[in-house]
Amino acid sequence: MSVSKSRPKPKRNPGDFIAKHLLNIPRSGIRDFFDIVSSRKDVISLGIGEPDFVTPWHIREQAIFALDRGATTYTSNRGLLELRQAISAYVEEAFGVTYDPESEILITVGVSEALDLAIRAIIEPGDEVIYHEPCFVSYAPEIRFAHGVPVAVSTTRDNGFRLTRAMLEKKVSPRTKALLLNFPTNPTGATLTQADGEDISAFAIEHDLIVITDEIYSELTYEGGRPSIAAVPGMKERTIFLHGFSKGWAMTGFRLGYACSPPELSEAMMKIHQYIMMCAPIISQKAAIEALKTRTDTEDMRLSYQERRNFLCAALNEMGIPCHVPKGAFYVFPYIGDYGLTSKEFALRLLDEENVACVPGSAFGECGEGFLRCCYATDIEEIKEATERMARFVKRLKR
Repeated sequence: MSVSKSRPKPKRNPGDFIAKHLLNIPRSGIRDFFDIVSSRKDVISLGIGEPDFVTPWHIREQAIFALDRGATTYTSNRGLLELRQAISAYVEEAFGVTYDPESEILITVGVSEALDLAIRAIIEPGDEVIYHEPCFVSYAPEIRFAHGVPVAVSTTRDNGFRLTRAMLEKKVSPRTKALLLNFPTNPTGATLTQADGEDISAFAIEHDLIVITDEIYSELTYEGGRPSIAAVPGMKERTIFLHGFSKGWAMTGFRLGYACSPPELSEAMMKIHQYIMMCAPIISQKAAIEALKTRTDTEDMRLSYQERRNFLCAALNEMGIPCHVPKGAFYVFPYIGDYGLTSKEFALRLLDEENVACVPGSAFGECGEGFLRCCYATDIEEIKEATERMARFVKRLKR
């Protein structure tokens, strides 16, 4: 009697092991574009969203001092209590919301980790998350990583990329679980008014949604104050408030953020954080304690950005590229759709012909097509030179 032998499984290629839900997620449009930029010399970059300021010396000095004193250990999963207490005081003063440093504040490795934790803590497969576009490139992929369904609301330049309740009502469904907000917004610089915040809060309450609010650019608000949806009555208990030190304090390399939320949500996020990250770096946490002791650093930077914003908007409008004046962040989002080129074609030609790097608007969602993102966290003299080059380029396109 013969014994049948099972056939060996065909050998798989490394790519065959990749999880299927990752296959349709593109690489970051920002980073893809700057892979091209990095291969060129003498480029003026209005691209990467990073402050051109060096972290203020007294903050760096505290990091050096902490290292010199042997601060090289793990901290509590939640982060140093002294830092959480400082954050609690700052958020109450700046935003009018009180959080318990013991149970409602979690220190994270940048706001990027805080966003990932927030989404993974609440989203189950098939849950829908509404967010507004144009937006930061991570939002839709982060939702998909958690097996959720991203639902985009398109905003337009006609009203300064404003988000309204009426727009949200068209997208909500029985499967909607959360609303993701970013004000001031990357890439448009749009801000949230008090009235719109109250309307959107009523929408979230009526539809019983969790709101994740990414307010990393809040210190860089130029007009109208910086109201947070977390401060609207009835919203603290259904809001995850995300913030950090990268933009307002020029501490991008310190990779430090935080999430404030009700104890139950904070505990769920902490569970994920303790298994995947353990804690944020202690040296960064020590530096952040120092950062929160003064407001002059962020105010000086804000005033400098405002001057650059005003110059860049005026220069773009003068050369024939319509540009609304953003009320926050450090980006302008001018419209280049009248020149017969896609945003990527426009950006690549501008780079090739004039050595100026801007990010194609299409990197920030479908409704970003026809726009460029230009970052004015760049020295004012470089901005002036960049606009002269852009004016030459546009003049040639008009012929």
